[in-house]
Amino acid sequence: MRSIQTQTTFPLSSVKPLERLAPYRKRCLEATRRLCQGKTHRRERSPITGAEMEIAGQVDGLEYSRCCQTGSLFLTVLPESKEWEGLLRGLGQYRRSPEAFHQGLVHSRVENVYRPKLEWIQETLRLQDLNRPRLLEVVTPPSELSPFLRESSSFSEVLTVEEMELAHGRGDPHAAGSVQAAVMLESLDRVDDPERLLAEVTRWLCKEGLLFVTGLVCSGFDLALLGLRNRYLYPPDRANCFTLQGMKLFLERFGLALVEVSTPGVLDVQIVEEHCRLEPGLGLSPFERQLMASDPEARAAFQSFLQQWGLSSFARMVARKLE
Repeated sequence: MRSIQTQTTFPLSSVKPLERLAPYRKRCLEATRRLCQGKTHRRERSPITGAEMEIAGQVDGLEYSRCCQTGSLFLTVLPESKEWEGLLRGLGQYRRSPEAFHQGLVHSRVENVYRPKLEWIQETLRLQDLNRPRLLEVVTPPSELSPFLRESSSFSEVLTVEEMELAHGRGDPHAAGSVQAAVMLESLDRVDDPERLLAEVTRWLCKEGLLFVTGLVCSGFDLALLGLRNRYLYPPDRANCFTLQGMKLFLERFGLALVEVSTPGVLDVQIVEEHCRLEPGLGLSPFERQLMASDPEARAAFQSFLQQWGLSSFARMVARKLE
């Protein structure tokens, strides 16, 4: 199984600046709380193991539960699926509006996020000797990656399907085995039913087909250190936050063999630094404060260590369908 380490570096401010994130995060939290005042259901059992979960704590009044076996985090109370779908769609449109901070980062996100992801997919297809497969792209629309996938000429066809449609049985009933590759970028982080989504995407894949997955993992350095105080952990974008172990077990449960498991994230140390700057009284241990105060070369070496040993909070995986 491959594990990728990268020397790519870029500033946190170029992709997700913490201060400019605050109004968007507030909007997400308020919208989620508003929906949870209506009809809801409570998640008692882990989507990974089926075992009963324990209460982990709250993010601005919204409760998260923890999978006891893997440490993965899941928003405990969820509204009706139609309401959740509308929330995800609305936020997807809002991110493209002039009101949101995202529009000022379009160019930097293209260079630092979307192109590297396309290159990763293309390189994996080459290594796996998969030539111009039919691809399923699973998204909350609108997708920023779709134009790059279609313009790359790496695929015979790109089918872009909304993740909530797949998670709730509204996909093509005749699609079984119809694609050779599928891409889910952070989809498992935000859908209200990750089990049904993964089951449906796996159904679309033909035997030996490849699944590409990315997501935030709470076993990574900044999330493990800051826990529920981490400002990048909020619903609906992070209604589910698997650990690396949890994500591996989850994929394997659906008959998928892991081809690559990597945490090539480059922002863990910067994220903790930024939290400390905004909250000087943040409770860190003496070692953690010493690390944050060390010289740039030491912090860069530590970030490389996190990548190398699967301890960064951004994960990507490739899995092959066996059955």
